Amino acid sequence: MPLVLDTRTVGKVAVIRCNGRITAGAEAESLRVHVNSMFAKHKDFLLHLGDVGFIDSSGLGTVVRLLTATRRLHGDLKLCNVPANIEKVLKMTNLGTLFDAHSCEENAISAFYYRPKTGEAKPSLGHSVVCVDKNVDVLAYLRELLSRGGYEVHTTSSLADSVILIRVARPLVLIVGPSLAGSPSAEQAFANVSATVPVMRLDSNFATLEAGEAASQLLQSIQNFVAQA
Repeated sequence: MPLVLDTRTVGKVAVIRCNGRITAGAEAESLRVHVNSMFAKHKDFLLHLGDVGFIDSSGLGTVVRLLTATRRLHGDLKLCNVPANIEKVLKMTNLGTLFDAHSCEENAISAFYYRPKTGEAKPSLGHSVVCVDKNVDVLAYLRELLSRGGYEVHTTSSLADSVILIRVARPLVLIVGPSLAGSPSAEQAFANVSATVPVMRLDSNFATLEAGEAASQLLQSIQNFVAQA
């Protein structure tokens, strides 16, 4: 089912009612493009999620990126009417406090006229994680998920840049997405430096997994690395 976006303006707030699924590919991209196209006139956005039946890791990463973009412009992005299944995902991924979510549009719109709430990451556990994936939405998802779990997170979509990160961050674990490629020299350098670090490879379907399920599996795997460290 394609994602349908119905937008109206309430005061200074652009209210976007989402209907369908926010998933990797056209759906998540359509939401990103839609919000970005409105930045010239709007800085504050409300996503009404009452009619969203499913969100995957990449889709949630898109929403995280949009939140970051609006705050960079001194605006904000809030959520309202969050379905129980998506609320559960936000709690499972520790992203519940990142987003300012409200039970209805009226409460959410009112909140834009007061100082916005912002979530804070948990204190660092002292463990560093490097994530490499060509999907920037997945990287945004991983960055927020892991940092809010107490990890120091370094992300990149470049194989060559990952070599630098691995050397300087000395990660507990390296998380690698599927189908990564670079120049022969970059691939050789990556092979050499990653040989000294435990590597966790994401399945090709990670971006399309239900976000809560993906978070649960990933965090458990990392905890296993921590226990062995």
